[in-house]
Amino acid sequence: MIQVDNIQAGYQGSPVLHGISFELESGKNLSIIGPNGCGKTTLLRVLAGVLPFSGQVQLDGVNLRDFKRKALAKKVAMLSQATQLYFNYTVFDTVMMGRYVHESDNWFGIGNSTSTADQEAVISALETVDMLQFKDREVDTLSGGQLQRVFLAKIIAQNPDIVLLDEPTNHLDLSYQIELIDFFQKWSKETGKTIIGVLHDLNLAMRLSDHVLLMENGNMKAFGTNQDVYASDALLSAYRMDVTGYMLDTLEKWKVMAKE
Repeated sequence: MIQVDNIQAGYQGSPVLHGISFELESGKNLSIIGPNGCGKTTLLRVLAGVLPFSGQVQLDGVNLRDFKRKALAKKVAMLSQATQLYFNYTVFDTVMMGRYVHESDNWFGIGNSTSTADQEAVISALETVDMLQFKDREVDTLSGGQLQRVFLAKIIAQNPDIVLLDEPTNHLDLSYQIELIDFFQKWSKETGKTIIGVLHDLNLAMRLSDHVLLMENGNMKAFGTNQDVYASDALLSAYRMDVTGYMLDTLEKWKVMAKE
């Protein structure tokens, strides 16, 4: 279980999050939604253990602050829209970096120092995302969609309990956006992983998650099941528009076009 209690955080003394609290059972997915600048990514950075905060976060009963770096990497991984490339490794070696948390401290993650089990895990991850045929390609030769698949394979090889998604579908074709979200939804159900995603597209958010956290100005506006949140008046308040009416109007236009 993930337990978040009265989280407050910000940057350079400027507060962004104001008393965020919620609980999420293991194996459940959560979409974090809300207008730009409401604190969604800041909350993810707190959960990833990379941003100082006040309050408490517990992962399966263990205080987030008590995790050592390597132990936390076994527990939590993040996939964002733009992961930086510091070295131009091959696809295979890039995915292999996800295995470092499972090995000894003198393991370097590339070359002949990897075990057979690690290599099999990387091959399996690349097969899962349909990138095995590119395993010897250097990552700077890939398209944006292909590169995102590589980073997805890295997370699969890392095999954490919790995956944090920070707008991972931005700049991707519609078909791959759906494919990526459907993969995480299915992977979660099959393996018991917990997926927490920040998504602007409310349709993708609904497609991914069991639960929704709606944020506004660094505060938690609503938290609950899809039905609880999307059917409430909280969306109107947070987005300053009739989101449900807009979605239904768009759906009617698609229906008309489909009949022509």
